[in-house]
Amino acid sequence: MTGIATFSMAGFDGVALKPTEVDLDRVSLDGVERAVVDYEGRERVPSSERLADLAQGTDLRVTTPVRADGFDPLGDDRLAARLPPNVGRVVVAGNPAYLSANERSRAIAPRLGAARERSPGAWVGTEGVERIALAAGGTQFELLEPTTLREVRALRAAGFEGEIAVYAPVVFSEDEDVLLDALGGYVSRRGSVAASLDAAADTSGAAADGTATDATATGRSRSVLLSAIEGFALAGPPETVDERVDELRAAGVDVLVGYPARGPTAFGH
Repeated sequence: MTGIATFSMAGFDGVALKPTEVDLDRVSLDGVERAVVDYEGRERVPSSERLADLAQGTDLRVTTPVRADGFDPLGDDRLAARLPPNVGRVVVAGNPAYLSANERSRAIAPRLGAARERSPGAWVGTEGVERIALAAGGTQFELLEPTTLREVRALRAAGFEGEIAVYAPVVFSEDEDVLLDALGGYVSRRGSVAASLDAAADTSGAAADGTATDATATGRSRSVLLSAIEGFALAGPPETVDERVDELRAAGVDVLVGYPARGPTAFGH
């Protein structure tokens, strides 16, 4: 059994794969029920043939930023048109890091709506556009954050019966250096964490853009990062991660997609 398959069985409904970290031309999804391929720029989009092959026996989805050329349902949608029929979509606004200035300026709401009309079974990424995503309908695909439990409970209490999926980085370790090396960069890009790091840098007199986010982080910045990891990731010993997974499911999360931040073969469960 592959490391990816073993990870996907460790309490998760699916596994997230990043083309910058995993060679999708060599990966096997045998035994994996569900997988999501993250968008990390047009040059990283796998070929249609490879995606179709990976989707044999696996519910495979690809994140497609509706503002990006190639996936814009109101403009250039050539890459979207090439997606194989057996590959699902997660329509998202798109991480600004992978978008040009022109792409970032495009309106999100009409594009999410148009993408959902074309792909009614698509999941909808909620990051930064929660109300728009809810209006677009479909499975709501959320990134884990400190408020996720409260927000999911509120949605269920308000009568929302749609499917909710949550994406969560995962590291099975208590070692602070391991956690920072695997997750420091990820959490540092979240808005609230970036603001806290800027404040910590101002206090120490260091330049904010030079603040270390890995195991070499020190002082206030290290504390900010470790605290953020607790809220934005599932990290710690297996029993701690299992408890948090149970909490998410009890709150009303239907699908939990784990991103093995140390690589699928280093889950250590």
